[in-house]
Amino acid sequence: MGIFEDLSARSNSSCELCKSQDDLSIYEVAPSNSTVDDSVLLCCTCKNQFEQTCELDPNHWYCLSESMWSTVPAVQVLSYRMLKKLDNQELLDMIYLDDETLEWANKGLESFDENIVHKDSNGVVLQAGDTVTIIKDLEVKGAGFTAKRGTAVRNISLTSNPEQIEGRVNGVKIVLLTCFLKKS
Repeated sequence: MGIFEDLSARSNSSCELCKSQDDLSIYEVAPSNSTVDDSVLLCCTCKNQFEQTCELDPNHWYCLSESMWSTVPAVQVLSYRMLKKLDNQELLDMIYLDDETLEWANKGLESFDENIVHKDSNGVVLQAGDTVTIIKDLEVKGAGFTAKRGTAVRNISLTSNPEQIEGRVNGVKIVLLTCFLKKS
């Protein structure tokens, strides 16, 4: 039996991250020895986002809240790496990796673009955990409220887009454009 057949049997013929059954292919988790243990079966969407051949879609990655609990180390590694890339601290605080798996996961993080710099409206560099202030009333689409000028947004999260951050306003986690924020 080949690697694809072994991975298909392990994953019930579905993507090991999002469970899609369409356009499945082998993805080797770097650094790799090209074995079943360091490979996963991914759908086209997941694979393209890991290979950075398309724009990162944070909505696609809600599946990580389930796949991060996989007993397969390669799936755990990919879940961890994408959670780091998405800066999803809530799930990162919950995921458990043994020392060897964590070391493997961290070895591949340099392949992600870590050179993204988030700056506020004044050009000040923003870091995860900073507090920012909204400088203009912003209508929050889909939430039915307006984020008022002067509102402090504490403990922000950075995104893969340098023009956006995530933070809680009125108890709701929303995406904010950095051009409407200033660091407090």
